[in-house]
Amino acid sequence: MTVTHVERLDDTAPVIELNAARKTYHTGDIEFEALRGIDCRIFPGEYVAIVGPSGSGKSTLMNILGCLDVLTTGQYILAGEDVSQMDENALASARNRRIGFVFQQFHLLSSLTALGNVELPLVYAGIAPAERKERAMAALERVGLGDRYRNHPGQLSGGQQQRVAIARALVTEPAIVLADEPTGNLDSRSTEDVLGMLDDLHSEGSTIVLITHEGDVARRAGTVYNVTDGQFVGAGTEIAK
Repeated sequence: MTVTHVERLDDTAPVIELNAARKTYHTGDIEFEALRGIDCRIFPGEYVAIVGPSGSGKSTLMNILGCLDVLTTGQYILAGEDVSQMDENALASARNRRIGFVFQQFHLLSSLTALGNVELPLVYAGIAPAERKERAMAALERVGLGDRYRNHPGQLSGGQQQRVAIARALVTEPAIVLADEPTGNLDSRSTEDVLGMLDDLHSEGSTIVLITHEGDVARRAGTVYNVTDGQFVGAGTEIAK
């Protein structure tokens, strides 16, 4: 599989920009460098897959891109905002404003309906009840679950639960949708359903970053990066097998 890149005919600024990104962890006297100087540009409307096995640095990179952690050195600019060394409160604000998350485990609250789960990011953002209900319903309609808004997660299939999670990711109109192994808990039919939904979102103009260890899933993206030992391998040439 080769890396392909979308040709850009204008000077649109990247929505994600990593410059010499490094992340080092310390345990006692032991030092481990999880990211080793990654450079990356992702532009609005791109569909990017980041591929790598366990221990490659893929999860660390996801945490950085998702504003769940900060770099040790280097720079991360998200939608024009330097988030490289923000404190926890500033990171939380950036996450809520800029990023829509789709996780492998869905992370839906069983006590809430589909509508209630989709509304949650808007609650944290301080949006008034009437507006957040309207926006949450629109997001559920967008993923084909407008008629299931009263259902709790336990009343939905795995694929439907992931669609609710996608609606929750979209409801804040984020700069990027960050999908971390979104098909990892799904059967083949639900996997195709969810990947089809991501394809549709991309065709509608959403910027998608997909984290996966599955080559078949990664091939849905327009740009693919392989991560090995905390670095991109084969960027612009051939992806490592």
